Amino acid sequence: MPLVSIDDPGVPGLPDDDRQVDLTDDDFVVLPEQTSDDTDRGWGEPGGGNDDWLLAERPPHWG
Repeated sequence: MPLVSIDDPGVPGLPDDDRQVDLTDDDFVVLPEQTSDDTDRGWGEPGGGNDDWLLAERPPHWG
C-alpha cells in the first residue's frame, strides 16, 4: 500500500500556509453569483420574468 503525504508534491516540505496562490485571474470563481435554486426554474416558475415591467412601474420616489 502506498504512503499518503500531506505535502504538496511539487514543493516538498512546504506547508500549505506558505504556498503562493495567484488570485488575480478574472476567471477565478469561489462561489457563483446565483445558485440554481434561486432561479425561476429552481422555484418552479416559467422563465422570462417581468423585470422590465417592474422597473418601468417603480414608484417615483425610488428615483
